[in-house]
Amino acid sequence: MEFRYLPMTTADKKEMLETIGVPSTEELFSDIPKQVRLKRELQLKEPTSEAELLKEMKALANKNVNIKSHPSFLGAGVYDHYIPSIVDHIISRSEFYTAYTPYQPEISQGELQAIFEFQTMICELTGMDVANSSMYDGATALAEAANLSAAQTKRKKVIVSKAVHPESIEVIRTYTKGQHIEIVEVDHHDGITDMKQLEQALDSDTASVILQYPNFFGQIEPLSEVQTLLENHPKTMMIVSSNPLALGFLTPPGEFGADIVVGDNQVFGIPAQFGGPHCGYFATSKKLMRKVPGRLVGQTKDENGKRGFVLTLQAREQHIRRDKATSNICSNQALNALASSVAMSSLGKQGLKKMAWLNMQKARYAKAQFQANGFSSPFTGSFFNEFVINVPITVKELNEQLLERGFIGGFNLEQVDPTRKGEMLIAVTELRTKEEIDMFVQEVRDICG
Repeated sequence: MEFRYLPMTTADKKEMLETIGVPSTEELFSDIPKQVRLKRELQLKEPTSEAELLKEMKALANKNVNIKSHPSFLGAGVYDHYIPSIVDHIISRSEFYTAYTPYQPEISQGELQAIFEFQTMICELTGMDVANSSMYDGATALAEAANLSAAQTKRKKVIVSKAVHPESIEVIRTYTKGQHIEIVEVDHHDGITDMKQLEQALDSDTASVILQYPNFFGQIEPLSEVQTLLENHPKTMMIVSSNPLALGFLTPPGEFGADIVVGDNQVFGIPAQFGGPHCGYFATSKKLMRKVPGRLVGQTKDENGKRGFVLTLQAREQHIRRDKATSNICSNQALNALASSVAMSSLGKQGLKKMAWLNMQKARYAKAQFQANGFSSPFTGSFFNEFVINVPITVKELNEQLLERGFIGGFNLEQVDPTRKGEMLIAVTELRTKEEIDMFVQEVRDICG
């Protein structure tokens, strides 16, 4: 056939009409009034050959700007990081990319072990006791944590720092609305959560305090101060959303007494790919083990004493008693969790620490170069791999001109806060070279005059 994906022939149509006892296609649609029918041909391009179609689609695709063709300084939740080549090789194996749910452990040991290793590495990074086998993404993991804190403490107020990613705050509001949980937002000062305002907001009805570490502006939140504040509110939980790569260098939230640590594992082995899909992680203290949403993989032994892996501690009401469910998640991001596991294993402890260190050093070099060229920053505190600069023109205009010069610029903070006009959030990862950073600073300076 000329069109192998369109196998419907005239003979096929005739046979179908005869089978149902209708003489023609016109008769088949006779119940539709003629006045509402389209009285012309559809305005579609003429059909073409497969080779010509592929050539046309490739030409269209080549018009796209991507992080392979343009050095990217855009972060704000999705980052351009090194992905070991072995990641794609492993996750492309059919036993992994077709294995949706390992309910039958006897034939899913590879998948289960990979998830078990993912949980183990997340616990080591966060300093927590238990981690689940992944969530949809970092934002939904954070919203699940808010709901868990309200259910555990039987309180209806959750305090959220405005230095948490704005999109995550929106997801929290969506998830908690049905639970009638009050969301109280606390301002930030000099790029970090205002501790005085947080202290004033804390009361006997507060289920939890939610912070991001590093926060949306790239700044390092003083979790030790939050820990001190919560000593006077022992039932109030500390929830921390954290970039797991940053935890390769920063003190893990578990050491500051965090009850729940969540985040997005896109930084390990998952491409930017237009913003998703991602892979969230969810780690808790041991006392919350049976409250964790999603699924956990446990290690056991078979009747011969051989090590094996099984799904364990599943909250069955999430499957069969939905009215009593603590969460709406019955699945996970197993394939992306596998990608993260392979990436973290490939890097190893020292490699991961070095990768985090390179992000910190290159970001500091970039900020110093901007400051040396006359650009100021609204924030003065410590940061990981993102920082904010002030520019004299709109960031939208700056980014449009940067794109023409071969660069993907930073995030326009005015998009999420109208008062932050002329502020650009810049991400510098280990993949950015000194030459790219220097040229980027030069282009920004030239455009801004």
